[in-house]
Amino acid sequence: MLTQTLRGLERDGLLTRTVTPTVPVRVDYELTPLGYSLLDTMRHLKEWAEAHMSEVDAARAEYDRNRG
Repeated sequence: MLTQTLRGLERDGLLTRTVTPTVPVRVDYELTPLGYSLLDTMRHLKEWAEAHMSEVDAARAEYDRNRG
């Protein structure tokens, strides 16, 4: 699943993938300028998630109670 996600991000132009033919093979990923342009947005999303995690956990618990 991780490989599929990384390949999708590469396809979208958000990162580059470099393969080094060593044993074992080394694969490095790096953000492109387009990928870097998302950093502030992702930072804000992370901060929001951290600030609201208890509310999300409570909503999940409530949902699970009502489904079971």
